[in-house]
Amino acid sequence: MNIRTLIRTQSIITFAGGFIYPYYLLFLKNLGNSYTKYGLAFAVFTISSAVASQLLSRYVDRHARGLLLGSSLGLMAAMLCFPWVMSYSVVIALQIVMGVCNAMQRMGEKVLLADKTEAGQRGKPIGDYHFWTTAASGGAILAAGYVIDYLTINVLFYVSALLYGISAVLIWRRRVSGRRGEYGIYL
Repeated sequence: MNIRTLIRTQSIITFAGGFIYPYYLLFLKNLGNSYTKYGLAFAVFTISSAVASQLLSRYVDRHARGLLLGSSLGLMAAMLCFPWVMSYSVVIALQIVMGVCNAMQRMGEKVLLADKTEAGQRGKPIGDYHFWTTAASGGAILAAGYVIDYLTINVLFYVSALLYGISAVLIWRRRVSGRRGEYGIYL
């Protein structure tokens, strides 16, 4: 995977997250019926991400792309589940899954950024990466703000899942196409 593909796939991921995030907050608040439950859900996400980062750290150097792929698939599955959630305990379970996926994504992206750039020449690629992923998130928030008047929050979860799925396909496709075939030809 080259730096351009990394920027594309991660921009799609940040677009998917930014698209649902403001409305996801409302979803959690309405399901939990209190700010305490709302705060607990986010604490579970953050703590599970921190714990997962420690457990995954020994694998990230060799499996960064696989972690990105797993993260996109896991977040896609979580987004597909949210419209069907009826209990707070399921939200907590999904928060754990999302926290683990967040750790996989953050660690994988950082390792690939380091691997695809050279020391002393990282400023421009990292600046491009930050610009495009942040712009994607901001654009997603604006886009969702316009379409929420016409769609339900469940549709936003499904659109977000679709975007995570597209990211997974792009990551997988680059992973497969980067292998050498029998005669040294890239597949």
